[in-house]
Amino acid sequence: MGGSIPKQFMLLKGRPLLCWTIEAFHAFDPAMPIILVLPEAQIPIWKALCIGHGFFIEHEVVSGGEERFHSTRNGLGAVKGDGVVAVHDGVRPLVSKELIARCFAAAKEHGSAIPVVPISSSVREVSGGTSKALDRTALRAVQTPQCFRLELLRTAFELPYDPAFTDEATLVERLGKSVHLVDGENNNVKVTTPLDLRIAEMQLC
Repeated sequence: MGGSIPKQFMLLKGRPLLCWTIEAFHAFDPAMPIILVLPEAQIPIWKALCIGHGFFIEHEVVSGGEERFHSTRNGLGAVKGDGVVAVHDGVRPLVSKELIARCFAAAKEHGSAIPVVPISSSVREVSGGTSKALDRTALRAVQTPQCFRLELLRTAFELPYDPAFTDEATLVERLGKSVHLVDGENNNVKVTTPLDLRIAEMQLC
């Protein structure tokens, strides 16, 4: 974003992005336990934002780690019981009830579920000083929530950290398990640039 405010705290329609994201899962299932993972230094800021914006949806806050792997592992450690767990980017505030339901149902049936969308742009693989075109019809962009049966994800996080792990699905695949794909949604924007923020605002109009 190029600013001093962490993007998850930036205002979307007058409220921090995280408020919208947490609210989306609460609207899907008000009884769902929600665990928010943040850098330790940001936790007091988040608590103050909740008070300032009158945001009182119940959720547990856990300190994150050096990389996504460590942060997710910390959050997973706070999950109690069994069943299916969703790992979601805090800056995807427009996730729909339908997409959440689709991912949970598929993970319950198949053990895992990640939402994907087709790639519309041409893509090229760059290696050294050359490049080659790739067949974009065989490629998909990955979104969240990534959902897994708890016992599967807990087993995956017993593996040692590897920088090649870019998300939870790559970690589960390291166990030799296939990952089930479900249809994602183009509106499920990950807010990483000022343009993304404007697009999210228009979607909420």
